Amino acid sequence: MAHDHHSKVPLWTWLAPAAALVLVELKYVGLVSDSSVPIIILASVALAASVFASVHHAEILALRVGEPLGSIILAVAVTVLEVGLIVSVMLAGSAGGEVVARDTVFSALMIVLNCVIGLCLMLGGRRHHEQTFQLNAASAALAVLGTLATIVLVLPNFVAAGGPQQFSSTQLLVVGAVSLVLYGVFVFVQTIKHRDYFMDEPIAGGAVEEAPHELPTAKVTMLSALMLPVSLLVVILLAKVLSHPLEDAIAFAGLPAAFVGVVIATLVLLPEGIASVRAALLNRLQNSVNLVLGSALASIGLTIPVVACVAVFTDRRLTLGLSPASTVLLLLTLFVSTITLGTGRTTVLQGTVHLGIFVVFLLISAVP
Repeated sequence: MAHDHHSKVPLWTWLAPAAALVLVELKYVGLVSDSSVPIIILASVALAASVFASVHHAEILALRVGEPLGSIILAVAVTVLEVGLIVSVMLAGSAGGEVVARDTVFSALMIVLNCVIGLCLMLGGRRHHEQTFQLNAASAALAVLGTLATIVLVLPNFVAAGGPQQFSSTQLLVVGAVSLVLYGVFVFVQTIKHRDYFMDEPIAGGAVEEAPHELPTAKVTMLSALMLPVSLLVVILLAKVLSHPLEDAIAFAGLPAAFVGVVIATLVLLPEGIASVRAALLNRLQNSVNLVLGSALASIGLTIPVVACVAVFTDRRLTLGLSPASTVLLLLTLFVSTITLGTGRTTVLQGTVHLGIFVVFLLISAVP
């Protein structure tokens, strides 16, 4: 089965984006309305399928180039999705436009650092008793992540220059630049300077289960390289179609507007989360840690610069400061991650702790 998987491109991975494109065309020509329920359901299905298609293509490319470059391709592809969705909501000019970047980035961090890591440690720990990974990788990533998260999401609450919970334009551009540079240096370290930190080490006493992987053929790789940008574009266009119905649905369910961010982040991180948990179950916790921390870093390091530029150049307000309750959760998460990932050995207990924080995050999001 694994052999077929990489010798030809699965039909659905290009049918889904194609169908989605047709739907978007019809919407823009005005033949279908975005308020009719069947169209919303169709668009949602097409959106989910296109997200999975784009991640499938990213995974093919990742297999071809190998670790740790593969994790970066996946993280960047996912972040392009996230940025596209955030910017489309920002430019739609709806009520939650100025906070959607904050809510999405915060939700992405919470989902990645609590839900995904929690599941990886818990399921991996259940199957393999105790798992190990390289400490250097985790500590390097967490140092950058802690710095970025605090500067971007906590600091705006304490500066005087902008509005409440906001940076001024100059501050915003500088913070965007700092985020980009830190992320860039991290990627440089991960791929070139200290590549060995991020490689899977043979584990004493625990066998790494090999997933049967053949390298994808050159033809398949080429097709995936072409289809990846198309799928990403389709997701962004579809999200634009669905942004108003989504906000209406959330308002109808009586949930706070900040829940839009949770939905966007969940949708975007779903495929990557699945890849991480799969790796942990195969006793490759190193791959999980690379994927998880890499996507959390890309989520801030690439999203914030783009969103900052969009806000400054289209003269929109951008609220980045978190509420006190969210700030507590963010700092708790960073603190706990530093402890749980600080020994290089993990068990079921650490996973449960992270999942506990995630449940509280969901509670705070739904009932602030």
